[in-house]
Amino acid sequence: MSIATANAFALRHMQTLEISGVIVRISCFTFVSWLGPESPFMLVWICNTADAVLLTWCARLRRDFAYTLLNGFWILVGALGIARASGWLQTA
Repeated sequence: MSIATANAFALRHMQTLEISGVIVRISCFTFVSWLGPESPFMLVWICNTADAVLLTWCARLRRDFAYTLLNGFWILVGALGIARASGWLQTA
C-alpha cells in the first residue's frame, strides 16, 4: 500500500480512526487507574504509543498543528515508557 493510498483511506475514515485512537487512550488510562502497579505497563505503553501515532497521522492530514504537536509529544513519551518498561532505560 502506498502512502497516498493510506492517506486517502485515512481521509475517508478520519472520524472512525480518530474515535478509535481516543477510545484506546481512554481505555489504557482507565486500565492503569484500576490496576495500579499490577498493570501490564508494556502493553499499556505500546497501545498508548500506537494510538498517538494514529492520532498524529490524522492531525497531520487535517493540518492541525496543535494536535500534531500534542500527539507527537505522546509518541516521545510512549517511546520512553516502552524503554523503561522493557528495562532498556534504567532510572536512578
